Amino acid sequence: MRQQKTQPAAIASSIAPKLYYGASNIMALSEDGTETTIKNISLADIQAYYDQNMSITDAKVVIVGDVNEAEVLPKLAFLNKMPAKKLALPAISSKPENPMDNGVIYIVDVPKAAQTEFRVGYATNLPYDATSEFYKVGLMNYALGGAFNSRVNLNLREDKGWTYGARCGFDADQYGGQFQFSSGIKANATDSALVELLKEFSNYATSGIRADEVSFMKNAIGQRDALRYETGIQKAGFISRILEYNLPANFIDEQNKILANITAADINALAKKYIDINKMYILLVGDKAKILPGLEKLGKKVVELDADGNIKP
Repeated sequence: MRQQKTQPAAIASSIAPKLYYGASNIMALSEDGTETTIKNISLADIQAYYDQNMSITDAKVVIVGDVNEAEVLPKLAFLNKMPAKKLALPAISSKPENPMDNGVIYIVDVPKAAQTEFRVGYATNLPYDATSEFYKVGLMNYALGGAFNSRVNLNLREDKGWTYGARCGFDADQYGGQFQFSSGIKANATDSALVELLKEFSNYATSGIRADEVSFMKNAIGQRDALRYETGIQKAGFISRILEYNLPANFIDEQNKILANITAADINALAKKYIDINKMYILLVGDKAKILPGLEKLGKKVVELDADGNIKP
């Protein structure tokens, strides 16, 4: 964990959720824990967690391969040794709690970093749903930042040559979700890239998607999904997602209908709703000496954080 605090990409990915949700929200904490929790954990803590939270009740096993049920079930008998009790999981809120000010630019100094790691986004409070608004915002985002020929990648990589790749997208689970742009940008182009990024977001939200982008999105996603469930691990993941989110077995058919019927007007309405730069946090992790002079000219307040995401005095 200490080593990660020397790596711009790891720092950026660690701090961004704290900006979106507030440091006190569990959604902002890494599932790997922190230096403090790892250092203080004891064998008694681990045993207590097992006693309180491990149960075979409601557990699900997915197996894909050249096997049948009669072969597999006897080999799963060891699972019967686990405790069998109903668990009441704690409620989790994805609503931001005391988030930081999103009207500024946050920077973390990593001296001599050749690139600046960008994380620009916010908590959408939009949970995962395979056949509703969450699926639709993924379609909306495809032309903006979900494909190689998306607007942000064509601009920042292909046209300007400032990065090896740029992308943005929506992520979610059963509790909530976030929208985020991420990229490693050439240090001396940090301010210019930020201007271009915000311009792309604003243009997409106000002017909408082009007819050729709608057509390409539908063809590309349709062809991609046709090959998405071929291998064993893909099939296992597919079944696991159905079980985890209690999805109907035909949810792929429903997605195909949504894909076929979604219109430019539908996409534009979603872009106006979710691609709002006034909601977004801007986090830049790189060499302060190289990037700060350009950023100060953009008219936004610049706030420096440490590698843990705390405001530096």
